Amino acid sequence: MSGVETPPILRVAVPVPLYGGFDYLDLDAQDPTPIGSRVLVRFGRRRLVGIVIEAGVESELPTSRLRPIETRLDDAPVFDDELLALLRWAARYYHHPVGEALATALPVALRRARTDQTPNRHRGWQAVAATGTNEPAAHAKRQHELLDAIRTGEHAVAHSHLLARFGSIHAPLKALQQRGLIEEVDLPGALEHGSAGHAPTLTDRQREAVEQLARRSTGFHPSLLEGVTGSGKTEVYCRQMAEALAARRQVLFLAPEIGLTPQLIERLRSRFDATIGVLHSQRSDGERADVWRAARAGDADIVIGTRSAVFTPMPRLGLIVVDEEHDGSYKQQDGFRYHARDVALRRAQQRDIPIVLGSATPALESLHNAQHGRFAHLKLAERATGAALPPVRVIDIRSRPLLGGLSDPMLAHIERHLGAGNQVMVFINRRGYAPALSCHDCGWIAPCARCDAPLTLHGGGARLQCHHCGAHEPSPAQCPSCGSKELIALGAGTERVAGALRSRFPDVRLARFDRDSVARKGRLESQLADVASGATQLLVGTQMLAKGHDFARLTCVAVLDVDGGLFSADFRAAEHMAQLVTQVAGRAGRGDLPGEVWLQTRHPEHPLLHRLLTGGYDAFAQAALAERREAALPPFGYLALLRAEAHDLQSPTAFLAQAAATLNTDPQLACLGPVPAPMQRRAGRFRAHLLLHASHRARLHPALDHWQRVLGELPGARRVRWSIDVDPQDLL
Repeated sequence: MSGVETPPILRVAVPVPLYGGFDYLDLDAQDPTPIGSRVLVRFGRRRLVGIVIEAGVESELPTSRLRPIETRLDDAPVFDDELLALLRWAARYYHHPVGEALATALPVALRRARTDQTPNRHRGWQAVAATGTNEPAAHAKRQHELLDAIRTGEHAVAHSHLLARFGSIHAPLKALQQRGLIEEVDLPGALEHGSAGHAPTLTDRQREAVEQLARRSTGFHPSLLEGVTGSGKTEVYCRQMAEALAARRQVLFLAPEIGLTPQLIERLRSRFDATIGVLHSQRSDGERADVWRAARAGDADIVIGTRSAVFTPMPRLGLIVVDEEHDGSYKQQDGFRYHARDVALRRAQQRDIPIVLGSATPALESLHNAQHGRFAHLKLAERATGAALPPVRVIDIRSRPLLGGLSDPMLAHIERHLGAGNQVMVFINRRGYAPALSCHDCGWIAPCARCDAPLTLHGGGARLQCHHCGAHEPSPAQCPSCGSKELIALGAGTERVAGALRSRFPDVRLARFDRDSVARKGRLESQLADVASGATQLLVGTQMLAKGHDFARLTCVAVLDVDGGLFSADFRAAEHMAQLVTQVAGRAGRGDLPGEVWLQTRHPEHPLLHRLLTGGYDAFAQAALAERREAALPPFGYLALLRAEAHDLQSPTAFLAQAAATLNTDPQLACLGPVPAPMQRRAGRFRAHLLLHASHRARLHPALDHWQRVLGELPGARRVRWSIDVDPQDLL
């Protein structure tokens, strides 16, 4: 009598905060479940969607104790071998549970236990043969613009594309449809269809950069393209992209902000006869899943996306572009704390393809890599249009009265530019009405009950909201401490600045750009379209306006608060401030009209600000690198941050002290802390930090490997939530 054949064993990564995979039985030995596919498994009392990461393994547990997988969700892998290897590398490098890392890389719709992967249908428009008598009236300008856009090219045009380009389109589209000039169609896959367009003439500097990149168009060749704002970096990208597309390769284009994607999509759509997929958080779960599937099938020639798009499966991938590579948005700040730029570099190396990192203000780490020959360093020192960079001047606001955060000199400059018929951008990197509500009589400041931070005023002062935990409540009618009704708003946010400007310039059309004002789908695209058309003259916003946008009539940029970056506990704050100021300043004077930039500050004599204004970003960066070298800070040292939090004050510090005690003495490894986090209490939990510093990366990761093995077994581990942040970008 023959023995019963043992079912094959699969190792499955499930989305739980535990390291390693878990073993399950694959009951269908005739048709093995492929590695990289999704399966439904029972984990404890829950059913979870996991990813098969190994097959035919030998388990440490007897077969009798192993559960079978419940359902196979895919006939083919969702992650091919290459992408699965990248994700497993990222989980190891960032010391994060592999199951959670893999789940992060999947669209939300594919994290659910569904086998149906039929693409959704998406709204589009195509032209109908015109009779000649149904053409719109001559004065119906928007109808003519839309009709021309729909008639151009061989494909139907996505509704989302028209919305991004023209803003409000419901009425004119309905009119065209009633005239029988256009018809609504379904588009599969949520992809945009581009049309081959005219390539502009290159400047001498652009041509040199394109030629250098062409010599590095095969194999792993990282290049840093450093170009002043308006120097034409996007056109250099396009030339490299055209070469990849001509070779039938896919292109992955990463952008840091949702606000950058509308103009970028329009630029690429009007340039390439290619299919374009867009991935960012304002698209629905279904749309993102459809683009992801199309990219995996090889149907999307270009994928444009924010941070998580770095994990998009692309079997024909031949080029990666990381625009604004310095931007902090590329670092995930919770959960799986990966850096998309660094993962993109690893993916390009693994795939053996070129990667281009572009910025007007490169990260100090990237400059350091370029200076040491790890990256090719290409420079565009002049604007492509020949326009001069705008002068940057400061306004000392000490002892000056402010109207909604604006000084009289600043208002006078704004009025001068608006009076000339030009556009003005007012930048303040703080949303809401005001940062705090205070009692004029006793000094009480409205606190968050769950965070060590004041509540922010919103809704013109009608409600209070915490930007850290989300708590909200109505504004009080009187001070709860002394009963006084003399409550005042301290400082200014975008709401208050916009209100002050509307009061001062009632006849000027104004648009506000922040997370609150553009939350509704299509709102950002609509507002940007109105700015591009010139209908909106005055822009007020946060950092979503700071980079990438190109408005020809924008001649004045007003920066209301640069002082926060001059006095911060985070050693990266000065770098971030210099990048932000340089990027914001670069929005002015990009067309034929000269521009100017004004900064409000209470510290005009600060040496960092003086260096930036007199020598530009390059002078600042070289001085900052010298300071980092002296302090052995990145890129001359390597950091990892161990965070812990709990509902009581003592547990996080006690746990971190236990973690520090587990490390062996190493003269090239320093353990700093534990110390309370700069914001010690957040969302009702007390937080503490332990910073690990190493002179060499090879010294850092063995210590983190050790922590990964032992931290969960420490006596205090059950009383805290802890996480490891490798290469932290934010120490606050």
